[in-house]
Amino acid sequence: MSVSEKEVTQAETGARTAPIDREKLVRDMAAIVGTEGVLHKTYDLKLYEYDGSVDKHLPEVVVFPRTAEQVARIVKYCNREQLYYTARGAGTGLSGGSIPLRGGILVAFTRMNKILEIDAENLRAVVEPGLVNLHLSQAVAPYGLYFVPDPSSQKACTIGGNVAENSGGPHTLVYGVTTNHVTGLEVVTPDGEIRHYGGKATDAPGYDMVGLFVGSEGTLGLVTKVIVKLTPLPPAVKTFLAIFDSVEKCSNAVSGIIRNGVIPAALEMMDNLMIGAVEASSHAGYPLDAAAVLLVECEGLPDALEQQAETIEDICRREGATEFRIAKDAAEREALWKGRKGAFGAVGRMSPDYYVVDGVVPRSKLPQVLAAVGDISKKYNLPIANVFHAGDGNLHPLVMFDGNKPGDLQKAVKAGEDIIRMCAEEGGTLSGEHGIGVEKRDMMCFIFNEDDLGIMRRVRQAFDTKGLCNPEKVIPTPGRCGETRIATARKAQETYEREDMQAW
Repeated sequence: MSVSEKEVTQAETGARTAPIDREKLVRDMAAIVGTEGVLHKTYDLKLYEYDGSVDKHLPEVVVFPRTAEQVARIVKYCNREQLYYTARGAGTGLSGGSIPLRGGILVAFTRMNKILEIDAENLRAVVEPGLVNLHLSQAVAPYGLYFVPDPSSQKACTIGGNVAENSGGPHTLVYGVTTNHVTGLEVVTPDGEIRHYGGKATDAPGYDMVGLFVGSEGTLGLVTKVIVKLTPLPPAVKTFLAIFDSVEKCSNAVSGIIRNGVIPAALEMMDNLMIGAVEASSHAGYPLDAAAVLLVECEGLPDALEQQAETIEDICRREGATEFRIAKDAAEREALWKGRKGAFGAVGRMSPDYYVVDGVVPRSKLPQVLAAVGDISKKYNLPIANVFHAGDGNLHPLVMFDGNKPGDLQKAVKAGEDIIRMCAEEGGTLSGEHGIGVEKRDMMCFIFNEDDLGIMRRVRQAFDTKGLCNPEKVIPTPGRCGETRIATARKAQETYEREDMQAW
C-alpha cells in the first residue's frame, strides 16, 4: 500500500480521527508555499523520517516555508484540519525531537536561512532559524566576533535547532549554552499568531518568555527569527593535550583543574576506544596507546595564558599525566579539534550503528561513573566509546551495535537507559545538550515527580491547547513514565522493516 493510499488516523485529543486526503493536503500546502516547497512521494519522505537518534516515522508531507507568514498559515491550517505538525532544522538532533511521531506535516526550515542583520556595535545578529550554526560565526568573523555555542555538528546544525534543544558544545564550559546567547525570538504560536519575545536588550521585564522557549524542543511553537548575542574573538588561544594511562587519572585531572580555579574555554575527554576511532578517521595526532586524553583550550591575554598553561600542566602531571603537549600552531590546534568534533562520525568506521547517550553527572563522580559505563558495556556485550564535555560532567557514551542483528537495537537502548538512570542516581540529570525528545521522555520521572510533570503539562497546554504541536515529545503520558523503551525500540525496528517493504 503506497503512502498516498494509506489511511492515517490520529487519536490524541484535538486531532482528527478521519482519514487524511493526501492529494488535497498536498494541494493546500502548495497553495501556501508553492509546489516546489512540498514533498509528498514516499522516496522523498523517507529522507525526513529520522534524525540522529534511533527512532523513525514518516510524515504525510514535508513543507519548506520561506517566511513567518507562511509558517503561520500552515499552523492555522493544521488547527482547522486537526493535523499534527513538527518543526525540523537540519535533522542532526540526537533525541528524536524532529521526528513526526504522529505523522502530519513536517515543517522544514532549511529555506529560512538568512542572516537578516549584523549589529556589530551592539554585539547582536538577527537570523532565520534555518541558518547553519557555523555560517553565522564565519559571517561575523570580519567584525572580530563569533557565536559561542559550537555543537560538534556545527557545520550542519541550524540556529533554530540549537534554540529548540538548548545546544551546547565544547566551548560553552565558561560561556554557557544557547540560552545564554539568545536575547529575542519571533515565534509562531500554536494558535497561528506571530509573536515577539525579548529583543536586543540583555533582559526584558516580566516573565522570561525567551528562556521558556529556548530548550522547549518545538513543543510550544515554531521559532521563525532569532536575535543572538555575539562575542568578541579572544586575543589569544592555547590548546593542550594531556595524555593518561588510566581513565581514572584523567577524570581526577578534570576535577583538579576546576578545583584550582582554572576554568578553561573547553575541557574535553576521550577514552582509548574513541581515540582509535578518531585517529583512523582524521589522523589528528592522538596517541593510540593512551587510556584517555584531555583536550584543553584556554582563551585570553597572552601573559595570562602562559600562567594558565603552567597551572594546568602542573595539575595534570600531579594527577598522573604521562605527557603534556601544547599545540604549536593553528594547524595543529585545528587538527586536534577536527578529530574531536568528528568523533561521532568516526565511530561509523568501527560499527555499523551506534546509539549516542547524553547524560550529566557531577565532575567529582566521573571516575566511578565511567567505571560503571564499562560494566554496562560488559553486561550487554556491546562496545561503548566515551567522548564528552568533561568540564561540565556532560557524558556522551556511544553504544555500538548492529541494527541488522536481532535484539541489538533493543540492547543498545536498554544500555543507554541504564546509563541515564545511573546519572540521575549520582545527582546528575538526563541531558546536557541533546534534549529529551522521545528518547528520554519516559525517563523524566528519574528526576521529576508527577506533580512536577503535571506543572509542565499545564504550561504546554497553555500554549498548545489542541495538542497538535510536536506531539509525544519531552513530557510522558501520565502513568507511562519509567516504562522501558525496549518495547518502543522493538516496535520502531518492526516499523522500519514494514515501511521499507512498502516503499520498495
